[in-house]
Amino acid sequence: ALVDIVTEVDDAFFAAQKIEKGVMTLVDEARQGALVAAIDLDAADKQCGGSAANTVIGAAQMGARTFYSCKVADDALGQFYLSDLKGNGADTNLDADALPAGITGKCLVMTTPDAERTMNTFLGITATFTAEQIDEAALADSDYLYIEGYLVTSPNGVDAMKAAKSKAEALGVRTALTFSDPAMVKYFGEAMKEVIGSGIDLLFCNEEE
Repeated sequence: ALVDIVTEVDDAFFAAQKIEKGVMTLVDEARQGALVAAIDLDAADKQCGGSAANTVIGAAQMGARTFYSCKVADDALGQFYLSDLKGNGADTNLDADALPAGITGKCLVMTTPDAERTMNTFLGITATFTAEQIDEAALADSDYLYIEGYLVTSPNGVDAMKAAKSKAEALGVRTALTFSDPAMVKYFGEAMKEVIGSGIDLLFCNEEE
C-alpha cells in the first residue's frame, strides 16, 4: 500500500538525479524526500496506490467486488489512503481507528513524454506487511487471490505470499500472480519460484519478465 505521487519529467531529469529509467527502485526516506523536492509537487497527482491496489480498484470500477489486504500507518497519508481506497469501491482489512504507528509508504511515479513509467519507492510501514494482514474470511469468499510480485523483495513479504497462496489452495480459491517488474524477476528470481511452487492459475507478465 503506497500513496502514489504522479508527475511528468523528462530524460534530463533522470540524468541529473541519477535515476534508472523504466524500472522501480527502492529508496530510503531521505532519497525520496530529495526527489520530491526536485519535482513540481503542486502539479503532481496524489492517490492511493501500490501494484495490487491499482488492480483491485480497476476491477472495482468495472463492477467487481474486491478486497485489498495491506498495511498503512496512522498518519495523514495513511488516513488519506484508507479514505481514497474506500472511495474507489474496494473493501479492505484497514480500520481507521486501529492503524499502527509508523510512516505510510510513498511511490514517486515519474512519466516521460514517451509514456515510460519510472518509480522510486519508499516502502515505509508496508515493508512490514506479513501474513497477519491476510483476512481469511474475505479470502474464503473470493474467486481469485491476486498477489503482486513486489512483495518478493522482503522475507516477510515472501512468507505472506506463500501463506496466502497456501490458504487459497486449501479453500479452493484460484491464484493469480503478477511479476510486477523486470527487476523482481532479475534480482529475486529464486524467491519468486518458491512462491509459484507447483503452479498458479493465472500469471501476468511481459516478454522481458
